[in-house]
Amino acid sequence: MSNETKPASTGPQWGRVLICGGTDWPKLGKKERGGAGKTEAEEALNPDLLEPHILRSLSNIQVVSIHTSCNGCHFVVLDVEGVAWLFGRNGFGCLGISSADDHISENAPMKLTPGDLGAAKGTKFVHAACGRNHTLLVGSDGNVWSAGANSLGQCGHSVCPEISSFKQINGFSHGGEKERAVKAAAGVTFSIVLTESGKVFSFGSAEKGQLGNGTTGERITTGNKTAYDIESSPIYIKELDGKEIVEIASGQQHSLALDSTGVVYVWGYNGYCRLGLGNQVDVLKPKAVPQFVGPNDVTMGAHVIAGPSNSVVIDKQGMYWMAGKWKNSGEGSSGSPYSSFRFMQEIMGCKISLARCGGVTHWALTPDDDESVMTVGWGQNAANGELGLGPDEPKSATKPTRSIPLVGIEVFDIAAGQNTTLFLAKPNDKLSDLPRHPIDVQAPQLCVPCGKENGEDDSPLECDKCDAPYHLGCLKPPLTEVPEGEWFCVNCKKDPGAPVGAWTGKKTRPKVKASARHVSPSDDEAEAGGKRKAPSKAKAGASKKKKQ
Repeated sequence: MSNETKPASTGPQWGRVLICGGTDWPKLGKKERGGAGKTEAEEALNPDLLEPHILRSLSNIQVVSIHTSCNGCHFVVLDVEGVAWLFGRNGFGCLGISSADDHISENAPMKLTPGDLGAAKGTKFVHAACGRNHTLLVGSDGNVWSAGANSLGQCGHSVCPEISSFKQINGFSHGGEKERAVKAAAGVTFSIVLTESGKVFSFGSAEKGQLGNGTTGERITTGNKTAYDIESSPIYIKELDGKEIVEIASGQQHSLALDSTGVVYVWGYNGYCRLGLGNQVDVLKPKAVPQFVGPNDVTMGAHVIAGPSNSVVIDKQGMYWMAGKWKNSGEGSSGSPYSSFRFMQEIMGCKISLARCGGVTHWALTPDDDESVMTVGWGQNAANGELGLGPDEPKSATKPTRSIPLVGIEVFDIAAGQNTTLFLAKPNDKLSDLPRHPIDVQAPQLCVPCGKENGEDDSPLECDKCDAPYHLGCLKPPLTEVPEGEWFCVNCKKDPGAPVGAWTGKKTRPKVKASARHVSPSDDEAEAGGKRKAPSKAKAGASKKKKQ
């Protein structure tokens, strides 16, 4: 693992993972918080992070994309090697392990490679999608694997309560030709997959027309119960035949698709006018949104995004358009939803490059006056700090608000979950100044190799991930000056993504052997890489200064 400070220009763009919002995965979004019998110390292990923090466990992983959904409490992080790192709530085994384990801590993420799932050598994970309780992983070989709740076929396998380990989905073919998957999206009880040739497949429950095949199959069963069609194998969405789809997105019960010309298609549940068609009639087949069919090219779609009860389109001139219910009071609420796509007044002058919707949050990236990236967020009832506005700021914001903690930090991707938000940002000095999660990682107080504190002239250099201190002269080979940028000790370089703090050495991360202790550095300790400056020099005999 390289220690380069900036992403290489010749390879894929990569960055570091930041996190804000809730981390008590089993209880997020549920009324009972805390619970009887928990000590204050135990509660502190799963805090609500009110500002963006560097996620220590993945702080030396070169990450290329981050994935979740507006209705999910779990995340998939993909690195430059095509490896997946998973954490969060493990509802119905959606993280690919037995549901007896109710979560995987963000401080000890699970590492998963395509080879672990039987894929051919050289295969990488290139995309992922998260439903409420199921997960899809897309490989560079065009295959898709799924895990989690499958009671309605949403994992693409024969109906059963859950798929507790990732299993390959078969059936992506059209006209006798096998299709290679490139992207996926997921709702609560359904999934959709986009292929290399621009075709879209769906599977799961047809209840609200969310499969896009023209029917729900609604019928009365025994006990006067209502049932709907279930498609447990991928079906080709014929209504999009001849359209080259380039982007897909799914909310809880609806979907959007964008074709290569910029036409936006919507289908599924239309409560609160979330499809932006001026009515609340469910749409059983993909339907083009009149606002984005031309003939003016700049007002056609460039990106599509889905929230729980809203939809967003970014047009080709970078303007942000919203439809549906996106807040809890006033215009845009359940009593007065946006019946068709409307621009957001507060950011209508901004050129939006990326947008995301979480459980109650909405995000946009736009160039600032100095051409740096500005991160804008808003949302009512953001009770866990998922807007990350800061510990002294309100948790919610009814209007688009600039993220002050992220000023000077170049965010290029956002994964907005139900109660938690991840950011992917390029390393720089501003990013290194952010707090780290967890704050306390139980690091040694004295230099790891020599066990001493030498004072003013040789204050220990701390690892950016584990805080372990090393005198410059104790490194092999020794350093003559404090390195700049990020710096990681030999232990963290040997096991990127290893658990940190109280999770170190515990069986909290399946398939990855945690290192239980630090060892003396080897000759590669100070090899190439961008380095971060050591903390301020400590007085002789004093404990080293912790990063905050």
